[in-house]
Amino acid sequence: MELLKRNIHMNKSKGKVISQITLDEDFNLPENKLDMNSIILKQADIVLESVKPSDEKVGLKGKLQFEVLYGTEGSVNSGENYTGFLPFDETINVPELGIKDHIQTKWEIEDMTATIINSRKLRISAIITFEVRGETLYEESAAYGVEGNDDIQTKSKLLDVIQIKQQKKDTYRIKEEMEIPSNKPNIDRLLWRGLDLRSVECKPSTDKLVISGEVVLFVIYKGEEDHIPIQWMEKNVSFHGEVDAPNCNISMISATKVSLIHKEIEAKPDYDGENRVVSLDAVLELDIKLYEEESVEILSDMYATTKEVVPKYGEACFESLLVKNVAKCKVSDKIKIAEDSKILQICHSNGCVKIDRVSVEEDGLKVEGAISVSCLYMSADDKSPMGTFQGAIPFSHLIEAGNVTKDCVYELMPYVDQLTTVMLGTDEVEVRGVITIDAFVLNKVIEPILTNVAVQPFDEKKREAMPGIVGYIVKSNDTLWDVAKRFSTTPEVIIETNGLPGDQLKSGERILVVKKGENL
Repeated sequence: MELLKRNIHMNKSKGKVISQITLDEDFNLPENKLDMNSIILKQADIVLESVKPSDEKVGLKGKLQFEVLYGTEGSVNSGENYTGFLPFDETINVPELGIKDHIQTKWEIEDMTATIINSRKLRISAIITFEVRGETLYEESAAYGVEGNDDIQTKSKLLDVIQIKQQKKDTYRIKEEMEIPSNKPNIDRLLWRGLDLRSVECKPSTDKLVISGEVVLFVIYKGEEDHIPIQWMEKNVSFHGEVDAPNCNISMISATKVSLIHKEIEAKPDYDGENRVVSLDAVLELDIKLYEEESVEILSDMYATTKEVVPKYGEACFESLLVKNVAKCKVSDKIKIAEDSKILQICHSNGCVKIDRVSVEEDGLKVEGAISVSCLYMSADDKSPMGTFQGAIPFSHLIEAGNVTKDCVYELMPYVDQLTTVMLGTDEVEVRGVITIDAFVLNKVIEPILTNVAVQPFDEKKREAMPGIVGYIVKSNDTLWDVAKRFSTTPEVIIETNGLPGDQLKSGERILVVKKGENL
């Protein structure tokens, strides 16, 4: 006799490690750059060049790529940009990590400052928090049948599990060319290139993953003539496309993380040879995980009427889907501006979601955090015609997930879906936004499973001592299987002997139980 087994593919977490690094460096302006007077805008991105796992360690090598728009002494057309990078090479300890494990790396630039040391020297400082997760694919083996003995009676149960079907990294490219409005002057050179990712959605389809969303492009540029003030343009660019995912189907569940890893924004001539076109070439990285729900039949018990069968059990951990939910959270607040900053017009605003705390509540996951908002505006000050202000809009939202526990595994992917800023006066702005939180919650289920079975000759003395026919009164918790096993018969014999309409017994019911092989 042999147990028939099937493998269930699972994804096991090797733990989560959070590490923080500080970068600090001074930069001298090139000779062709104008002197600095004030910092207008700053932004930074992390470029990971390599992620190298080893035994209980991960090596992260890359750079903090930054861009600064600064003001210069002069007219309303004063402005200059400077770009550079700070390299890093860090080793993070991750207990239990193996060299073949899948690595998930997230980062957040907690604080990035640009400080003017003098008119020709700039200091860039940043604190970066890395979150590293190690995951490994493994298989739980579960028996679903037996082979080689017709006398074996088996009992099965259905187990709802979610299996990982595909895990890989891929990229998706966005290419677009946009002409500046006809009432705008020609572009001499770009001073600022901003790109924000919003409203991303990944849906499984046949042999592919369909991705859609939008990016918000914002550029500041200098016109071709010196008397023209600094110009800007904002454009929402929608995208829709596909990524190859062999054996994918529409019933699968996607838990894909999307991040912007590269952007090239340049000014190009149009058909008339005038610099009136902005070209965008952006690359999104997709950390793809595709799951599928299944009801798996596994053995829960067995016995025989002609021999002694001793099943051996072990424990296995399975995962089931608790919730896959896209939650929307509205935020709104007012931000006071410094008294010396008089706003004439808001040019552009952007924001990012920072989750500070996730707690397990009775009805779901409570997510607390803030949208970090930055706004660029035109000022009434002729010496500093452009300025920025920052603010944080707190939020608290409950993601509905009944029966969630602290043992559940969850992934939250937050995005800024909408963001608008409205002037309430020269010193106050109202910020309204919508946050999208893509929540994926798995429940850990510990189940006893049959791992082996020992077969021994039946104790004939014990068998002979058992009565051939028994009158039995059904107890409240009895099942047909329990009664048949106890009296060394089969459920089919009990049903036939008593003319039962089905396999359900009623409490207090009187039945005859005949040992298999006996005749009435």
